[in-house]
Amino acid sequence: MSKGLDHETLNENVKNVQYAVRGELYLRASELQKEGKKIIFTNVGNPHALGQKPLSFPRQVVALCQAPFLLDDPNVGLVFPADAIARAKHYLSLTSGGLGAYSDSRGLPGIRKEVAEFIERRDGYSSDPELIFLTDGASKGVMQMLNTMIRGEKDGILVPVPQYPLYSAAIALCGGSLVPYYLEESANWGLDVNNLRQSVAQARTNGITVKAMVIINPGNPTGQCLSIEDLQELLRFCSREKLVLLADEVYQQNVYQDERPFISSRKVLMDMGTPISKDVQLVSFHTVSKGYWGECGQRGGYFEMTNIPAESVDEIYKVASISLSPNVPGQIFLGLMVNPPKPGDISYQKFVQESKTILESLRKRAHIMTNGFNSCRNVVCNFTEGAMYSFPQIRLPPKAIEVAKMAGKVPDVYYCLKLLEATGISTVPGSGFGQKEGVFHLRTTILPAEEDMPAIMDSFKKFNDAFMEQYEDQRGYSRM
Repeated sequence: MSKGLDHETLNENVKNVQYAVRGELYLRASELQKEGKKIIFTNVGNPHALGQKPLSFPRQVVALCQAPFLLDDPNVGLVFPADAIARAKHYLSLTSGGLGAYSDSRGLPGIRKEVAEFIERRDGYSSDPELIFLTDGASKGVMQMLNTMIRGEKDGILVPVPQYPLYSAAIALCGGSLVPYYLEESANWGLDVNNLRQSVAQARTNGITVKAMVIINPGNPTGQCLSIEDLQELLRFCSREKLVLLADEVYQQNVYQDERPFISSRKVLMDMGTPISKDVQLVSFHTVSKGYWGECGQRGGYFEMTNIPAESVDEIYKVASISLSPNVPGQIFLGLMVNPPKPGDISYQKFVQESKTILESLRKRAHIMTNGFNSCRNVVCNFTEGAMYSFPQIRLPPKAIEVAKMAGKVPDVYYCLKLLEATGISTVPGSGFGQKEGVFHLRTTILPAEEDMPAIMDSFKKFNDAFMEQYEDQRGYSRM
C-alpha cells in the first residue's frame, strides 16, 4: 500500500509544474560549481548575488528595527543618520511588538497607507489602502490571485509567450489552463490584438472559460516597454471580453530608454474615464526585489485591486489570513521603497547618488549585452528597453538541432548546456518561457558587474561562433 508522500500518490498538479529558471541548467551549473568551476549565474534576476550593493538608507532603518536596543544606545547617532533613526522609530510604532510580531494579514495599515500615497503620486488618482495587500514578494501575490480565481482545468488565464514561468507553474499548481498569446519578436515583442482574439476564441471553442489576462510590463523575459496606446488597446480588450487584467509591473523602475517611460495600467485605465475606468477589474503587482533596490531575499511586495467587488475582497482576505501575516521586515523594505528619503533629508543626496549609479550602470549593461549578442554569428537580439534581461534568438543550424535531438535534448537546452560547460555562463533556454515552433532563444540577466560585462560577452561570442562553425560544416557533417 502506497504512503502519502510516495511519488505515485502526490498531487498531479504538483507533478505537472515546470520551472525552467531553476531547472536542468541551474542544477547542472550548481554541480559544476561544486566541482570548482567558476559559474556566472545569469539565470535569475538576483542583483545582489551578482555584486549589486544594497542601498544604505533602507538597510540602516531595518537594522535599527531588527535591533531596537540600538536606539537606546547614547552613541547611536554616531553610527546612524538622524533620519534613519527617526524612520526606524516610525516603523516600530506601527507594529504591535516589533518585527517579531504578526501584522494584519493584509500587512501593517501604516505601510499600506504609504503604498496608497505612492500610487497616488505616481498615477494622479487616489488609492484605497484597504484594497492593497502586502505580500512576501510579488510572486506570492500572483499565486494568491490565481488560486482565488481558478476553479479547475476549465478556467483559463491568458499569458504572454514568451512568459515568466511563475505563471505557467502557478496555473498548473492551481489546476487551471494556460491560454497563450504570442508576442511578435519582429515588432520588438509587440502585441497583436488579432492574435489575442484568436487565442480567446480557440480556448472557448475548447470549453475553457478565459477569466484573466496577464501582462508583464516592462517585459520578462523580453524586455519591452508597453506604450500608452498598447495599454489602452489591452484595457479595451479586457473590457469587451470581461477579463481581469493582472498587471505584473515589478520592473517599473527598470527602464533603459526615453521613448517609452513606464506608465502604470491603473493610470491609463483611469485616464480613459467612464465607463471603462469603472468596468475593468485590475490587479497590479510590485516588489522590492527589482528596480535599483534588488532586495530579492527580503520578500517584500504588494498587490492593489481596482474595481474588484467587496465580497471578493473579503474572500481574498480570508485566504491571506491562513498565512497569518506577510513577513514584517519585507513590509518595512516596501514602505521605504514607496516612501524614500525626500529633498532636505540628511540621507537624501547619498540615496539619490546610489540609486542613480545603479540605474545608469544597468542602462550601459543593457547596451553592452544587446550589442554583444548582435555581433555574434546567427544571433539576433532586440534591445532591452526595460526589466533585467536579454532574450536573444539563437538561429541553430539543422545539424545542431539533429545532434541535440539524438542526445535527447530540446535544441536550445543543448546549446545552453554547451555554453555553460564551455564558459561557466548559466542561462535559461527559451523553451522554458515558451516560443514559436522551430525558433530558439536563451534568456540572460543584464546583472553581471559592468566591468565584467565585456569579458563575459567576449566569452559568449567565442563559444557561439565556434559552435556555429562546428555545426555549419560545409561538407554536411559536424566536427564533433
